[in-house]
Amino acid sequence: MTPAGSLLTADNLHKAYGPTPALDGAHFSIHPGEVVAVMGPSGSGKSTLLHCLAGIVTPDSGTITYQGQELSSMPDAQRSALRRSDFGFVFQFGQLVPELTCVENVALPLRLNGVKRKEAEREALRWMERLEVDDLGHKRPGEVSGGQGQRVAVARSLVSSPRVLFADEPTGALDSLNGERVMELFTEAARSANAAVVLVTHEARVAAYSDREIVVRDGKSRDLEYSA
Repeated sequence: MTPAGSLLTADNLHKAYGPTPALDGAHFSIHPGEVVAVMGPSGSGKSTLLHCLAGIVTPDSGTITYQGQELSSMPDAQRSALRRSDFGFVFQFGQLVPELTCVENVALPLRLNGVKRKEAEREALRWMERLEVDDLGHKRPGEVSGGQGQRVAVARSLVSSPRVLFADEPTGALDSLNGERVMELFTEAARSANAAVVLVTHEARVAAYSDREIVVRDGKSRDLEYSA
């Protein structure tokens, strides 16, 4: 049963790649301001679940509902607009644009939405300060450490005030010390912005920063709080 007041829900999702099932009846829900860790072994379907929830991949069957709207029935252009306005993303390797400075990378989502450069970079620096990397504004991604680059990526994910943040193994390329600091700053910043966080990880120390855990195995999901 889906908890009342959910921001984003998925019901009975199925997705196969050729003869291989990636999701086999998975369920999901998240509330505003909640951090939910999606855990499971490699190949379990957790990244496919994240991509379906974000509207990047369309499930073969099942429903995904965001703020009362059926996501999978939206036109591609509408889903793309949603990813620019309401959704933010943090990936394992940051995926910063190497030709841009750090502040330009953080400001990029705002610039793509038509915000003027000075205003976008001013907002970018505000988030960089919260992530403790505002002194790196004029450096390029190749000139900063992995931990610093991932904090810049987190600032970029938050700069457009998304309702939902999707983080796919956000500390997977970091050592434990940098990973802990990134998670501390990431979850603190997300909660202060009342953004929901879908956190895909296979590490228990990362999942410990969440409010709730969902385990995905063989394409099926089990909510550790709501399933007794």
